Amino acid sequence: MGSKVDVKVVLLGKEYSGKTSLVERYLHHRFNDNCPYQNTIGAAFGANKVTVGNKCVTLGIWDTAGSERYEAMSRIYYRGAKGAVVCYDLTDRTSFDRAKFWVNELKTYESNCKIYLCGTKCDIVQHDKKLRKVDYHMTTDYADEIGGKVFETSSKTGHNVDEVFYEIAQDYTKEEDFAKNAEEDHILQLQDSPQKHSQCCGLR
Repeated sequence: MGSKVDVKVVLLGKEYSGKTSLVERYLHHRFNDNCPYQNTIGAAFGANKVTVGNKCVTLGIWDTAGSERYEAMSRIYYRGAKGAVVCYDLTDRTSFDRAKFWVNELKTYESNCKIYLCGTKCDIVQHDKKLRKVDYHMTTDYADEIGGKVFETSSKTGHNVDEVFYEIAQDYTKEEDFAKNAEEDHILQLQDSPQKHSQCCGLR
């Protein structure tokens, strides 16, 4: 890949939770309803540029394996990640329980990584509310608890997919601006200090 990655993003979650479909929709604008499910082995990588204001941010996206037997391998991919999209299937409560496992992992081993909870397959639960197994208010309460954000997406229709990744890029630029301003303030303080000290000594 020719361009430098600004933000490492990792997708985590149980198998069948819709991680690969989310990435496919975001990067390639496609959804194959007839394609049989295939386990991601290890991780798959893709990148996309996002414009936030007057800045261009390159997201490097790692789609990790959902199967528990690849759990140790997934840990390799979230190291150094600035954003984690933790996916769960809105029609499968156990997938949300598994999402909590990954949140705990991130809090323990990659505490500076921002967490974006992503409920997938929202087109299914919109069509038939009885199929929803993960309550929206429960997820927002949990997000408040962990300092994360919640999105409900559909890779089939594209609903909210771009918004997840744009939010990650936007949060990154805000942090960069904050760090830059803090650094500039620190430099100004250092430059001002000798001058104030000199004036003070001159009055004695």
